[in-house]
Amino acid sequence: MLLHPKLRAQYKRNDIKSRSLWHIMAPVHVPIVTAMTISGVAALASLGALICLAWIVHSLAISPQWFPIFPFCCCLAATVATYLLRLTAFTVSHDAAFQLEAGLRTSLAQKLMRLSLSDVRALGTGTLSNVMQEDVRSLHAFVADSTPLYARAIVMPIATFLVAAYCDWRLACGMLSVLLLGGSVMYWARCHGDMGHQYGQARERVSAAIIEFMQAMPVVRMFDGGSSSFVSYQRALKAWRDVLTRWYREASCSARLSFALIGPLPTLLVLVWLGHGLAAQGTLRPFAWVTVLLIGSGMAEAVMPMIALQQLVKHTRLCALRIQRLLAQQEQPQPVQPRFPADASVRFQHVSYRYPGTSGDTALTDIDFYAPADSMTALVGTSGAGKSTAMRLLCRFADTTEGSITLGGIDVRAMTTDTLMQQIAYVAQDTFLFADTVAANISVGVPNATRDDIIAAARLACAHEFIEKLPNGYDTVVSEKGSSLSGGQRQRLAVARALLQQRPLMVLDEATAFLDSTSEAALMASLRTARHSRTILFITHKPTIAAQADHVLFFTEGRIVAQGTHAVLLATVPDYATLWATANSVRGSQS
Repeated sequence: MLLHPKLRAQYKRNDIKSRSLWHIMAPVHVPIVTAMTISGVAALASLGALICLAWIVHSLAISPQWFPIFPFCCCLAATVATYLLRLTAFTVSHDAAFQLEAGLRTSLAQKLMRLSLSDVRALGTGTLSNVMQEDVRSLHAFVADSTPLYARAIVMPIATFLVAAYCDWRLACGMLSVLLLGGSVMYWARCHGDMGHQYGQARERVSAAIIEFMQAMPVVRMFDGGSSSFVSYQRALKAWRDVLTRWYREASCSARLSFALIGPLPTLLVLVWLGHGLAAQGTLRPFAWVTVLLIGSGMAEAVMPMIALQQLVKHTRLCALRIQRLLAQQEQPQPVQPRFPADASVRFQHVSYRYPGTSGDTALTDIDFYAPADSMTALVGTSGAGKSTAMRLLCRFADTTEGSITLGGIDVRAMTTDTLMQQIAYVAQDTFLFADTVAANISVGVPNATRDDIIAAARLACAHEFIEKLPNGYDTVVSEKGSSLSGGQRQRLAVARALLQQRPLMVLDEATAFLDSTSEAALMASLRTARHSRTILFITHKPTIAAQADHVLFFTEGRIVAQGTHAVLLATVPDYATLWATANSVRGSQS
């Protein structure tokens, strides 16, 4: 089940204010209404059972020697119908909840696929995980459990009041007055300050402090000893406790009073007192009195769940708002008429880029270069020079602020995301490995790869030797994120994965950063061999590695200050020569 068409149109208009909790449930409106209708009928059936019970009592009072079979059968049938209808209502609502959960998660996943990766990174994994897991789960719980109860809480009091008014309008008014008094006290308690909002904020600060403490555990143990970081958690926890304590102190008396008034006992006491006075005057029929006494407690019982679920409704609205905000995110534009590249040549034409939401200097300024097909180009420069940003623009993780980037003579913005990704194999500096076998990690995206294909890619990435030494070779299961392997081993597996893709363009972002000099030289030799069948662009801050490239781009502060062969740059660019000398001196000291 995908996103409802009306909702999809609203999200494209970025119209969040026009949406409510009911709007996000549009795909399951029919089953929800069905469940609520069945629940309402079940409430009427339960009311009918109480009326039949009053009928039985009245009949026994008139003729105690005869048991009223027909009223008893009617009461039994109404009771059975009540339970069957309630069961059916919750079955329908739970089915609707599962449909909504599956549909929302599918829609959210598809939405993320249509966002630029820079926007996905900006949202953060914590936020995305919370929306796709916790917030959707909260909506599931609301639809599954709350909607039938709300229908009962609406139908039962109205029907009860109408039946009571039919029996005796004075008793009905007395019963209603108790309910209104309890509701007024509860409303006053809930309107007393903004404690609910303060409580939510304090709880979020506690959660943030816990996440920060856990994520920073290595730094905390090494430098902090837990003193300052744990104090921040304790401070957040104390603030949460203070808010909660103040909330209980300010609202506990009125809240308890309102629950006591809305409960069945005060209603019954009022009905007994009124009934006695009216019976003493001879203006109240015994059957009407007994009937109102029996159904009066049911009225209060039906209202209680709706009151108890008010906090859940507020929380669910916030969850729905977060889901709607994510679904309303601006998608990366896609071409109306997609085009396909002729080869794997790369050209940057006067490209500039400024990060969204910033008004300062550009991250890249007037980047202009050409990398022919089947060539090897190195992007060299110190950290923060703009090398990785340029390659992310090539992969269209974000769009340029000025200028254009072409692949095979076609602007990357004129290709669909799928087409562009089929041309590029990207290896990031921070590699990611799944909790699966080594072979499965290498063959990600190539499910039909044979073992021979996997081994050939591993050999080319200089990974075969260390894989063979693992306990089960290629069938060894690596831990989550590859934490059981060294940084260099993870990088070589990532390079093997990219080589197995056999895509025309390979982009390597510091892919040798964690390799020793011997492994680094072997991998670069393999890549030089592989460049005859693909274009390779690799990022490095080591001129010693760049020396093996056909063309070198020297980046400084977001600009290409020089480009050419390694020999030309070494002879003509002092800063590049200094970087080369520094790298050589470091290698000499390490050896």
